Formats: sequence, C-alpha cells, structure tokens
Amino acid sequence: MRKIAQALALIGLTAAFGAHAQVVKIDGSSTVFPIIEGVAEDFQKAKKGAMKVTVGISGTGGGFKKFCRGETDISNASRPISKKEMDDCKAAGVEYYELPVAFDALTVVINPKNPFIKQLTVAELKTIYGPDSQGKVTRWNQVNPTFPDAPIKLFGAGADSGTFDYFTEAINGKSKASRGDFTASEDDNVLVQGVSSDINAIGYFGYAYYAENTSKLKAVPIVNPKGQAVAPSEASVLAGTYEPLSRPVFVYVNAKSLAKPEVKEFVDYLMKNAAKIAKEVKYVPLPAKAYTLALEHVAKGKKGTVFGGKNEVGLTIDELLAREAQL
Repeated sequence: MRKIAQALALIGLTAAFGAHAQVVKIDGSSTVFPIIEGVAEDFQKAKKGAMKVTVGISGTGGGFKKFCRGETDISNASRPISKKEMDDCKAAGVEYYELPVAFDALTVVINPKNPFIKQLTVAELKTIYGPDSQGKVTRWNQVNPTFPDAPIKLFGAGADSGTFDYFTEAINGKSKASRGDFTASEDDNVLVQGVSSDINAIGYFGYAYYAENTSKLKAVPIVNPKGQAVAPSEASVLAGTYEPLSRPVFVYVNAKSLAKPEVKEFVDYLMKNAAKIAKEVKYVPLPAKAYTLALEHVAKGKKGTVFGGKNEVGLTIDELLAREAQL
C-alpha cells in the first residue's frame, strides 16, 4: 500500500523531470490527493518523464478558487462544486467536466487509548461540533453523561476543505455551520498527529488517512438512521449502511485544458486506473461503468455538474450513477 507520507515526498521528485516536460497542474482536496497522486506517479513513469503532473493540497475550496481563475487543469474535490464556484467559473469563462473517481467514508477518529467511546450518534457529534457548542461544550460528560468529566480536544478539517463542508452539512444540518474553537487544518496529517497525541482528542477526515494510521487512531462507529452503529469500511459504503458520512469524491477538468495532449492523456489514464489506485489507498472504487460513463461524457462534450451547486448528504453509489447518467 502506498504511504501518504511517501506520496507527499514524491511530489518533490517531479522537479527532477526534464525542463521541457509537459505539465498537468492539479490542486484541491487533501482527501482526493492519495488517489490522484497514486495515478500521477504511475502515469509519469509510463510517460518516462515526457509529462509531469503536479498535485497540490489547497483543500477543495482553495482548489476551486485556483481552478475558476484558470490556474489549474484539474481540481480535486471531496464535494460537488458549489453555486458560487459555478458562478466564478462561468464569469471567468471556465467550463468543466465533473468526473466521480471513488467513494470515501468520512471517518471520525479518536485516540486508541480512549476507553469510553464505543460509538457516537449524529446528535452527539452535533453536540461536539455544532456552532451552539462553541465555548460551552468543553468536557466529555456534557456530550453524554456516561462519559467522564474530561476535557474535549477537538480537531477537524479546515474551512477550505470539502470535508469540512460535507461534515458540517451531514452533522450540523448546514454547510460550514460549526463551532470555531477547534484545531483546524487542510493538511490531514496535522490532524492525525493531534488526535494520536491526546487521549481525549477527537477529529475527522477521509478514510485513507485513518487507514494509513490504524496504529495511532481508532475509527468510531456512527449510528445510522436505522439505529445501527456502523464502522467505516468498503463493505459498509457499498451496502449503503455507513450513513450519513459516506460520500463521492471527484475531479473537475477544465474543458480548454483537454485540448492539451498531456491533460487528455492523463484524464484517460486516470479513468482507466482510478479503481485500482482507489482500492490500493483504501477508498471504495466505483463500478467500471462509472469510469466508462465519465469518459463518454468527455468524448461527447457533456460539460457541467449534475448537482446544481448543492451538496447532497447520504448519496449511495447507485444513486450517483443514476444521476451521472442524466448528464
């Protein structure tokens, strides 16, 4: 399995490629990063240095800001493009293709030495992270009276992160509605270090970062709408039981960039290899027809988004495929 730390280091190695290499510029979600970096690594090897791929981690929101200014070819996103981002792209004349690449189980994590959290409900998570809890809910027994009188140490995704947008909508009922008194970062490795170093800590991020750090972290089963406490896993995502924190992740491709051979070749390579790499880095691959459909959209010039600028919580893989087929 690819190690995320190694993957980050490999980005620096792209500088060693030839000065005249054709460059594909990608930025955006740290959640989607492990998949795209893995594909980029293999693609660059296959092209023997003739093409170079750079992958940044500015967060979904930060990535879209660059994308809608025409500064990048591809934007990684752990949520669909928002209405404001759609408007920004339109104003700048940036048209795009929306290509789902995998499903993620957004994972709530605690320190492995935590003795009292066996599962959490959405209501308890809202008590922990809700905007009304800022400065008020500071100890675990305020979340659940069976929990100890111990301080809560909060970690979470930064405001430019699609993970932050999705989590706040799924748990607090509104995107970006959150308490602000917690340690936030677009770099999930910062959150891993924070939670792993404090027995009273809790945080959340994409499943891949948990999977890379199972010796340092414990994933919390979440009680779904049917009352079942379900842990994040490929099986629970495929079964549609890991609700409401299962979600699709995407890349957005600048339509004009596709005229460049390096971008067109990378997108083709990505859609043909995303399933393999997604599984390798512990995401849930989409069915083969999803990647075929994405390439058909590109071939037929079917641009835009099927989400209308809105995030949607609780979407299953089958529902996503049905939606994409309508484009």
